[in-house]
Amino acid sequence: MNYFKYIFILFPFFALAQISDVEQDSTAVEYIIVEGDSIPRTSIDLDEVMLLHKLQFDSKKDRVRYLILRRKTIKVYPYAKMAAERLDSMNKRLAGIKKKRHKKKYAKRVQKYIEGEFSDELKKLTRTEGQILVKLIHRQTGKTAFNLVKELRNGWRAFWYNTTASMFDISLKREFDPLNEKEDYLIEDILQRNFQSGRLERQKSKIEFDFYDLTDKWFKPIQNKQ
Repeated sequence: MNYFKYIFILFPFFALAQISDVEQDSTAVEYIIVEGDSIPRTSIDLDEVMLLHKLQFDSKKDRVRYLILRRKTIKVYPYAKMAAERLDSMNKRLAGIKKKRHKKKYAKRVQKYIEGEFSDELKKLTRTEGQILVKLIHRQTGKTAFNLVKELRNGWRAFWYNTTASMFDISLKREFDPLNEKEDYLIEDILQRNFQSGRLERQKSKIEFDFYDLTDKWFKPIQNKQ
């Protein structure tokens, strides 16, 4: 039995269009006044830039582990991001459906689509990739995969899916905890670096933490040794 697909029966495929209420004037010009002269300036919104520390490792083995973790994290992050987007879309859509039977019908239709669309891809994930995905779903949604299944399906199914996943050393109850788990901090470090480079599309974490405080915690011991 493939346990990964059950995570994705939770999220709808309907994309909700976002329409801006205000039309932006692309020809608008902003001026700076310098000693009586007006100088035109184009207004540019800059993305937040995070200053990242130089990577340091205790050993070559640790470096290799980081590189493997980076490859796996980059591979599964888009699924977690999509899960958060689909969950948000589904909640908005379900809020507009009044009758319970219509909600059930909608959920079934979503389930069939998701299983057909993503099962083949999710089957290719390894055990470690699957566990990283579970943790990233918690990062992106603020809820564990187990609780998402429990809320949107039922408690028995959540128990069964978790039991099935545990046979492969994967827990759907796993949380993203970069404060207490160094691997989770390294995953966050990988995400931030790839957000900066543009390789991954940034999506804000639903889990509250200060990345700089985490860096001080996990890397000060290494710096003090030198």
